[in-house]
Amino acid sequence: MHDQWANWLDPVRALAAEASERILEIYATAFGVTAKDDDSPLTAADLAAHHAILAGLRQLTPTIPILSEESATIPFAERSRWQRYWLVDPLDGTKEFVQRNGQFTVNIALIEGNEPVLGVVRVPVTGVCYFAARGRGAFRDNPGQPLQSIAVAPLRPGEPVRVVGSRSHGGPALQAFVAKLGAHELVTIGSSLKFCQVAEGSADVYPRLGPTSEWDTAAAQAIVEVAGGRVVSAETGEPLRYNTRESLLNPHFIVYGDGGRNWLSYVPRQD
Repeated sequence: MHDQWANWLDPVRALAAEASERILEIYATAFGVTAKDDDSPLTAADLAAHHAILAGLRQLTPTIPILSEESATIPFAERSRWQRYWLVDPLDGTKEFVQRNGQFTVNIALIEGNEPVLGVVRVPVTGVCYFAARGRGAFRDNPGQPLQSIAVAPLRPGEPVRVVGSRSHGGPALQAFVAKLGAHELVTIGSSLKFCQVAEGSADVYPRLGPTSEWDTAAAQAIVEVAGGRVVSAETGEPLRYNTRESLLNPHFIVYGDGGRNWLSYVPRQD
């Protein structure tokens, strides 16, 4: 099984690169923005990347179903029978795309038995690609540089905790979390790049105390976990799992590298 996952990494990375090209073609234009049913933004880039990834995955693995943010209406009665499927966010960070700050990604994950076992996260603007598969390792590919193996970092005694937070979805809960931490440095960044910061050891913790959907997190969770970190429910401490219920919304969660602190103790509790 691990060999099969590893063998899919390169073609999936190529699909993420192709989707990135489609996104950048539109990024260079005066693109329009429409609103989806939940008022989140949608652009032609989301749809172009979606179609490129779906076509490529159907060619690569014709028998494996695909769930994408832009085709998420598959009823739970059908998808609950899936033991293995692709979970895709063709453009994670559409708000960052609209603001033209470069902090958006293409996310492709393979889910096996409700767990993410392969993940690819590519940054279209820079060409940086983070990827991992269980049994293969976690890596960062910078254009023009040797492939870099990545791993989470241990906490640094006496040093501030390095926190990453959402650029577009911060809010009072994040502020309450970091206030309890003591000495810390908070950097805000868009999309699944926050997970990747923890995975590569440049951040210690990412508390997400607001709404996300399963396609937002799966690819990056695979990378964090293979790199030695954890992605857990902020309430129970259990790892995030996928396709276990009707709703595709995640619980609030914490991403961390070093388990030497009780990160859940900093989560503000609702009275």
